[in-house]
Amino acid sequence: MNDLTCVIIGGGHAGLAALKKIQEMTRGTANGRRIRFVLFDKQPGHVRKVMLFRPAAGEEEIIVPWAHYFSEGVEFVQGTVTSVDSEGKRIRYTDAQRNAARFRYDLLVVAVGSIVRRPDPDQGGIALTDPQAAADIRERWRANLQKAAVETNPEERKRLMTIAVAGAGISGIETSAELALAIRKEASELGLNSSDAYVYLLNAQERLFREGPEKVGRKLDQVLSECGVKVLHNRKLMREEAGVVKLSNGDRLAVGLCIWTIGLTPNPVLRGMGLPLTPDGRVLVDECYRIQGMPGVYSIGDCARIVDPSTGKADQMTCKEAGPQALRLGKIVMADLEGRSAPVHKTVMDAFAIGLGQNRGLMWVRKWGLDMIITGKLAWKIKKLAWDWASSLR
Repeated sequence: MNDLTCVIIGGGHAGLAALKKIQEMTRGTANGRRIRFVLFDKQPGHVRKVMLFRPAAGEEEIIVPWAHYFSEGVEFVQGTVTSVDSEGKRIRYTDAQRNAARFRYDLLVVAVGSIVRRPDPDQGGIALTDPQAAADIRERWRANLQKAAVETNPEERKRLMTIAVAGAGISGIETSAELALAIRKEASELGLNSSDAYVYLLNAQERLFREGPEKVGRKLDQVLSECGVKVLHNRKLMREEAGVVKLSNGDRLAVGLCIWTIGLTPNPVLRGMGLPLTPDGRVLVDECYRIQGMPGVYSIGDCARIVDPSTGKADQMTCKEAGPQALRLGKIVMADLEGRSAPVHKTVMDAFAIGLGQNRGLMWVRKWGLDMIITGKLAWKIKKLAWDWASSLR
């Protein structure tokens, strides 16, 4: 019997977890046939996307070499998959040298994830989209502080020490907290008044963290204020121009730097792959993550629309869903290979952990109708474990 080839498209949180769990469940063989695993990704390493704010605030490395993950029986191909031929069981891709090529599969997992939304080009600012953008942000605020240290005009000095973060989801909250702590520390080292360093977090909604109860939002407001973050609710950033941000209510703020953290959108590469998609560009799958009309092809993570058949609730685009999806996918693939009934998707419980700077965090869990909130160092440790777990570092 010929060996089977299992191709994973995408080495983000969902793709890595899928690779690991399918390996574990099949133990590298199925019905006496060896399984060859091949991971396709355009990046030279795994990018810890949920931690982009860390290199923006400091110099933390968030790219992990693929060699860290690959054991015997796993190969890596650097390239961008452009289409899926389900009848011929082949994918088309462009390799790192921009050459077009094809690759055959027996099993295929589409886990290309999402990308960070960008503002319109005329809206100014810098979108926190990738490690290079994070490095640019870090260089900008540090350069601004250097200028502020020799600036004699108090208004201009204040502007140089002020940052606006547009978008108050979890990414915006974590970004603003880390930046506020980092700039205050560096400002103090430069002989500046650290309390003059400020971050405005611009929230288009009436409160933070609408996924949970109002008391969680209030607690986040309090902790962010302690970090040096001023949250402006019901304020949408319209544009940044010449050091001034214009808000939806007509207000203007003088800032040295404007950063966009306005959420995620499904990876646009999906539009050309020939897969069935929802109107917003997510892959249509059944309750077992199978892509309709494509035998042996599955999809999980941010790029797939996954619905709990018992509740009708769709999974969100966060890394906490990817792990349980991958664990279940391993069982589903094994069941499909053996021709038996496969488990179906179930929504994970409501739980969010938010990092708010070193040894600061907040975790909210809803269980049995009760809201449980953990703050401080313990919540920070849980969040750090979640980051490592999402990147398969533990």
